Amino acid sequence: MKLQIDEVDRQMLALLRENARYSVANLARRLNLARTTVQARMERLERGGVIAGYTLKPGAALRPPLRATALLTFEPRNGPQVLDRLRALSAVEVVHTTSGRFDLLVQLSAKTTEELDRTLDRIGEIKGVRSSESLIHLSTKIDRLGQPR
Repeated sequence: MKLQIDEVDRQMLALLRENARYSVANLARRLNLARTTVQARMERLERGGVIAGYTLKPGAALRPPLRATALLTFEPRNGPQVLDRLRALSAVEVVHTTSGRFDLLVQLSAKTTEELDRTLDRIGEIKGVRSSESLIHLSTKIDRLGQPR
C-alpha cells in the first residue's frame, strides 16, 4: 500500500529540508500541531521510507572546490569491472546508470584541476570504457535535494 502524504506532511518535510535539526517542539509550533502529532507523523514518514535519515551537509570549508560530471560509455560485458575501478577512485562520489547515449553518469570532486585531470585520465584508462565526456560544474543554481555542492 502506498503511503499517503498530505499537505501537512509536505509542509513538515519542507521545514526539515530547510533545517533537519528542528526539534519536534519547534516543528509543532510552526505547523500549529501538537508535539505528539508531529512525532507520530515523522515516525510514519520514516517507516514509509519518505524520510530515509538525517545527515550532515558539509559546509563549503569541507567541500572540494571542483565538481564535475563524467559521462561514460562502456562495453556491456565490462560493466562490473568498470564499476569496481570507479569505486576505487576517491574522487568518484556518485555513479548513476542512464538511458540514452551514455551508460554511466559519474559525479566527481577534486581539490585542483590537476587532480581532476588525473582522475579523468584514470577513468579513460579503465578497460572496457569506450568513451567519456566531462563537464565541470561552474555554479549551482537550484538544489532542492540539499546535496553538497
